[in-house]
Amino acid sequence: MNVIAFDTCFRACSVAVLWHEPGPTPDAPREHLVSRYEEMATGQAERLMPMIDEVLRESGRKLQDLDAIAVTEGPGTFTGVRVGVAAARGLALATGLPIRATTSLHVMAHRALAEVGRAFPEGLLAVSVDARGGQVFVQFFEATDGTPLTQAAIMEPKEAAAMFPERPLLCVGSGGQMVVEAALQSGRVVEADLPNLQPDARYLTRLAPQLPERKPLIPLYLRPPDAKPQIGKSLPRA
Repeated sequence: MNVIAFDTCFRACSVAVLWHEPGPTPDAPREHLVSRYEEMATGQAERLMPMIDEVLRESGRKLQDLDAIAVTEGPGTFTGVRVGVAAARGLALATGLPIRATTSLHVMAHRALAEVGRAFPEGLLAVSVDARGGQVFVQFFEATDGTPLTQAAIMEPKEAAAMFPERPLLCVGSGGQMVVEAALQSGRVVEADLPNLQPDARYLTRLAPQLPERKPLIPLYLRPPDAKPQIGKSLPRA
């Protein structure tokens, strides 16, 4: 599949284009990947479209040359999730390309499996991100191949620490240590690694062929917004 993928959910902005050209045999096409990855707490809205332009120019591809748009649907910061979802919707509307989507935590799981540097054959991988307010975004995966075992959810660390108690657990992401500490209180030993892990669109390009098409694409926030209107404080309408 020839695909453009991007993520803006947490503290990074990344874009990747993956495409194939004829190889020496029909079943061995040449694969090409161009990507950009920048860590940032804010500013994804300003950087995403320029990064998309950069990777398209470097790849020599046009959006119309591709088969799909892949994007992380959440969870993440409210602004970050909105930026990625809105960009995917706009590009799909302009080009007619289908949108394929998965969670930011799914992409992080596959990056973790590539970077953790050790086998964990009998265990599970939990991607856990600090969601503030004493909660974590969390999703569980097989540590052998990154197959999702649960949907993405928001919960207290002690709830995450109690899941799949019969199997060894490795937690990655900024909320990993929170789960480790909660597990210790119940006597369970859980490992943590890669506390600064972020999604990377390079891994999303690899996942794209197996992802469902999203019609419509709906952002996955998992919690209500922190900012709420004050009762009796609304501005008068003209």
